[in-house]
Amino acid sequence: MISWRKHYKQTLIAIGLLLSTSASIYGQDGDPKNGEKLFKANCTACHALDKQVIGPPLKGVVERVKTEGGVDKDWLHKWIKDNKALRASGDKYANEIFEKFNKTEMLQFPNLTDKDIDDILAFTTNPPAVEEPKKDTGTATAADGAQAAPASNTTTSVVIISLLAIAALLVWILIKLRQLVKLGQSEDLAGLNETRVKSFSEIYEKYHYVGKGLLTILAILATYGIWNWIMWIGVYKGYKPEQPIYFSHKIHAGEQKIDCQLCHSSAKYGKVSEIPSMNVCMNCHRTISEYGANDYMEPGKDKAFYDGEIQKIYAATGWDPAKQQYTGKTQPVEWTRIHNMPDFVYFNHSQHVVAGEQAIINSFNKKNPTNKIDVVCKACHGKIDTMNVVQMANDFTMGWCIECHRTTEVDMNNGYNKEYFKNLHEKLKKQYPKDGGKITVDAIGGLECGKCHY
Repeated sequence: MISWRKHYKQTLIAIGLLLSTSASIYGQDGDPKNGEKLFKANCTACHALDKQVIGPPLKGVVERVKTEGGVDKDWLHKWIKDNKALRASGDKYANEIFEKFNKTEMLQFPNLTDKDIDDILAFTTNPPAVEEPKKDTGTATAADGAQAAPASNTTTSVVIISLLAIAALLVWILIKLRQLVKLGQSEDLAGLNETRVKSFSEIYEKYHYVGKGLLTILAILATYGIWNWIMWIGVYKGYKPEQPIYFSHKIHAGEQKIDCQLCHSSAKYGKVSEIPSMNVCMNCHRTISEYGANDYMEPGKDKAFYDGEIQKIYAATGWDPAKQQYTGKTQPVEWTRIHNMPDFVYFNHSQHVVAGEQAIINSFNKKNPTNKIDVVCKACHGKIDTMNVVQMANDFTMGWCIECHRTTEVDMNNGYNKEYFKNLHEKLKKQYPKDGGKITVDAIGGLECGKCHY
């Protein structure tokens, strides 16, 4: 009895040790799915799984540090939480890595728990397989082919029947023409020939009132056509040329919510809203070398297309993504200009973006209650955040500008206008009492020729 109890206790102890060891091992392995989320939130700014970005590729990093430096996961925990302290302690491998990557200091992550780090390492050791997005190749199945064959045969039959009908019609016309020629050679038409009008002058003399009326109508239509053509010279609404590098405002301004003025910074402080330098693109695309948002793809374009356009940015700036450094060999990008004011027109972006921002937004939303805007740029350039290819959204004619100045109410409550136009404000209230004291841009000189032409 004593012997049985002794063996029973030993068995329970062994089972407990086995279970605790298994739990310990499982806990160390980590959760790759949670690790993927943590990796995307904390690591992707500097690292990728399969290639060097700012830092080295992290796929298989646990095995790599073990092979290269003879260190384990505990060393990785210390490195991730506070690599600076680890280097300061004199750790040889930590300082070797720091020197190898041009002394680029890695961010510290003291907020990550040991479990978080284990999850990230589990993800880098065994990342889940990523399914490639399905491409619409346009190929048909065998059943589709079987259905397409009868349709093709039917189309061919219709074409043949149509051609035969046309041929029969031509033969009939030729026969009738031959009969008319024979009739013209007979004596039956002799009497008709004597009564036939001999020349155009006789026709005009007989119907000169009708002729003059038709000529007058034609002259009016021709004059209107020429005038209309002249008035629309230089108006290119809907113009959307292809650019040397594909850039989707829908992806950047729409889906990613990037502020217009992050790239077009001079719109707020200068006359012209400049085309941003390619170095502005590199602020983000130094680390974003591949396209990942499959849901944002324009129909007819795939991931390879977008990745190729990013490579064009690298070629233009002379960036070597493998070495993570600039080569110094740059290529100019010849952008096609879309909005181009004539030389005799003065337009200042800063005046509209800063002083007129809220007034323009309010005026536009009042006139378009079902199509409101939240950014002043959209009043002139349209819903730019929905455009894959930028196009000219408005006429940009003189009449279009004047209409805006006549209907846009000036914000007299902002600090600048309130003080600068204080006396003018009181004068205009008396001058325009029927409008309830509302002051539009034309009332403060918005229609003066010298404001826009000089």
